[in-house]
Amino acid sequence: MVAVRKGQPLPLHPAGSKPIGPGACLLETSEGGVVSVWGMVTSFWDDGDVVGRRLAAVTLVKAGTATRSEVCAGFEVGDNTLRRWIHLFDKDGVLGLAPEQRGPKGPSKVTEDLAGEMAEMRLQGSSLAVIAAATGVSPNTVRRALLDTQPSSQSEPAGGDLVPLAPPAPREAERAAARFGLLSGAEPVITEGASLPLAGSLLILPSLSVTGLLDGFSSLYASSRAAFYSLRSLVLALVFCALIGEPRAEGLTRTSPLDLGRLIGLDRAPEVGTMRRRMDELAGARRSGELLSVLARHHAQAHPEQMGVLYLDGHVRAYHGGADLPRAHLARARIAMAATTDTWLTDSRGDAVLVWSSMPGAALTGELRRAVIEVRELLGPDARPTIAFDRGGWSPACFAEIVKAGFHILTYRKGPLVPEPARSFMAVAVTDAFGHKSTYYLSDRRVRLAYDKGRHYFSARQVTRLDEKSGHQTQVVTTWGADRKASEVACTMFSRWREENFFRFMRPRGLDAMDSYAKIADDSERLVTNPKKNKAKKVLDAARASLATIEATEGKVALLGDDAGSKEVTAAYNEAKAYVEEMEAGYRAIPAKIALGEARPGAVVLDDERKRLHDAIRMGAWNAESALARALGPHFSRAEDEAHSLLSEAFKAPADIEIVGDELHVRIDALSAPRRSRAIAGLCAELTATETLYPGTELRLVYGVKGY
Repeated sequence: MVAVRKGQPLPLHPAGSKPIGPGACLLETSEGGVVSVWGMVTSFWDDGDVVGRRLAAVTLVKAGTATRSEVCAGFEVGDNTLRRWIHLFDKDGVLGLAPEQRGPKGPSKVTEDLAGEMAEMRLQGSSLAVIAAATGVSPNTVRRALLDTQPSSQSEPAGGDLVPLAPPAPREAERAAARFGLLSGAEPVITEGASLPLAGSLLILPSLSVTGLLDGFSSLYASSRAAFYSLRSLVLALVFCALIGEPRAEGLTRTSPLDLGRLIGLDRAPEVGTMRRRMDELAGARRSGELLSVLARHHAQAHPEQMGVLYLDGHVRAYHGGADLPRAHLARARIAMAATTDTWLTDSRGDAVLVWSSMPGAALTGELRRAVIEVRELLGPDARPTIAFDRGGWSPACFAEIVKAGFHILTYRKGPLVPEPARSFMAVAVTDAFGHKSTYYLSDRRVRLAYDKGRHYFSARQVTRLDEKSGHQTQVVTTWGADRKASEVACTMFSRWREENFFRFMRPRGLDAMDSYAKIADDSERLVTNPKKNKAKKVLDAARASLATIEATEGKVALLGDDAGSKEVTAAYNEAKAYVEEMEAGYRAIPAKIALGEARPGAVVLDDERKRLHDAIRMGAWNAESALARALGPHFSRAEDEAHSLLSEAFKAPADIEIVGDELHVRIDALSAPRRSRAIAGLCAELTATETLYPGTELRLVYGVKGY
């Protein structure tokens, strides 16, 4: 039985009500709500009366009728919310329970005339920051005003009739035509639908068009070969795979063919076997070098301001196959193993410009000489760029050749180093490319670097940075003149880490991928270290060590005055000395270098033709993503640290795709946080302004984020 206190009436709970404590209950309907205590109505409110409902909850607690936890459970609110209501009631009474007005507290500063002025300035090419400064509002206000003033064709379509997860239309007839040799590449057909997976990857298309990747492939590999998948669709499939974290062809097995097929305008993406076969066919043309040169020239023309300083460095790719390949030092693992070496050239922002395969065992000094030739062909005879590199390329003789060819050099000085006196350093304020301010302690003077055994000298400028905490000095050598500040020399050299960051970001994006294990014969005439020379050196060193031991023994016997023993030791010494002289003569007779065919008959190396094709696609995808990351700067305060992670989220996000007239609308789902969605929305406005066409169609891309 339920215990009932004496003198109290039994509680009356209307049907459908919720009990709150021992004597109160709450009944809410579509018309409003009622609170009764022991059968007596104490509070009531109409539907939408927020203040009345909050007052009823507060009254129950203040009167002691029910506890906070009982009221929270009945009114379905959190404890913190109820605490806040009680605090507002105690502070301002019933008026304090009224909901706060959201949004601007006063009239908007952006009138129709001001919005029109903003739109006019935008059409003239002004940035959001310039428009904001001229009109006295924030850049975000300008962006929202521009979105509101866009023509109705650019406004967000209703999209209510879009089919969620719409499957692509079957293309069986075209596949059959390709099998019979009647079709050389199916044209893209856009699949309209709502919440299509991975459709956010379409954000890359405007910046990808700037790289010239698709045009470069079509200009060099144009073919009338009968196939369902055109060259454009193959390249786009690999680009989209790289964006979603599957940079190798094998990534097609881990990606939905339907989801990827929608992105390239087909019913499904190519299978791994198809992709490998088609890439092998392209590799058979042996034109990857021309393709990379075409892309490099396009990059130089599109970004001439970034070609003044070029960073050069090598990258070693470990080989785990069964072939006997030349060995190279893998710095990350600190071991020497079978590997191949690539040399990468990046611009001053760290974007990839060019890559080529280095000869096995090649030093960076040799790659510098090739870089001079490649860059001269790229930039023309009148350019005087700067090549920046690490200590691995240290060679004053090579520096003289580079300067004679019309280049500047910028590198770290290689030891042994002579420290600069403390009095020669001056404090210099420095602001880097990201706006970070710091203080460098720099010393600046001219130096002469001897080479060719002191017969020649190379004159250069040396800027030294002092670390006050550790006392360590970093010396930078360059041929820049006095018109360049010492701080500029130091910052430019230290920015070489942009190329290291490029390697770090590209490793999970296929930088170390072999892509093909096909092998070709190595150059049998190439000179390599003679292995017989190394063996003879070991024998000679052992003979010299034995001679030294006998010579020491002879000295000890002579001090003891043992004539008989002295004769025996002397005879052994003479015999050992004659043997050493014989070994030295034999060692000198052995050539230090011999042809590879003589040292390692049948030597092979990896055929890098297909690898270079994949590298060209990855370079285009990386440079396009980097451009988007930089464009996020005005819209995202954390762009310096989180731009690429934000883009990765956006690329993998679902989106609605709809054709409106001659426009292809891509409306991306909201991201994980409002600030991230706002940043992508700002980027979408800039990408829409480029009026980029979807490849292979006349549809202009229009981007947006749902709700923004």
